[in-house]
Amino acid sequence: MRLNGIKDNPGAKKTRVRIGRGIGSGLGKMGGRGGKGQTARSGVAIGGFEGGQMPLHRRLPKRGFNKWRPQDFNEINVGALQQAIDDKRLDGSKPIDVAALLDAGIVRRAKDGVRLLGDGEIKAKIAITVNHATAKAKAAVEKAGGSISVIERKVLAADEEKRKKSAAKKAASGKKPAAAKSEE
Repeated sequence: MRLNGIKDNPGAKKTRVRIGRGIGSGLGKMGGRGGKGQTARSGVAIGGFEGGQMPLHRRLPKRGFNKWRPQDFNEINVGALQQAIDDKRLDGSKPIDVAALLDAGIVRRAKDGVRLLGDGEIKAKIAITVNHATAKAKAAVEKAGGSISVIERKVLAADEEKRKKSAAKKAASGKKPAAAKSEE
């Protein structure tokens, strides 16, 4: 092998297109930007406008559902808890909650709480407080002799007030339940 014989692999080096360098280049005069007008200038933000025709994003049907107040939980597997206990980052004899998980470095920030998942195996007897736990996670913790306490979802004061007003309105109007109407 000689230094003057070293080459790139075929197709590894692509030559840059030099635009606006005469008609012989194929990209002279307007340099690939088309004719005059709005799109010939910088900063064009047409944003899907199709000249009055119904745009594609409105022609396609809506799909799915976006939750009104989505909650973002830290998801932790029981195997990760066991690993932290084995590494002595987490004390299995003390109650485990979000603050303990933050101190141990298992979660980065508190977010909206903790969701416990059942992947992995746990041998330590732990008492853990979470916002949500899967059935597999509950079974794994209880099998090891531990306990899970699930925090109930926080109901906002405004939502509770609306629910009470709605119930009072229904009671005042004297509407019968749907089952009672069908019997008459």
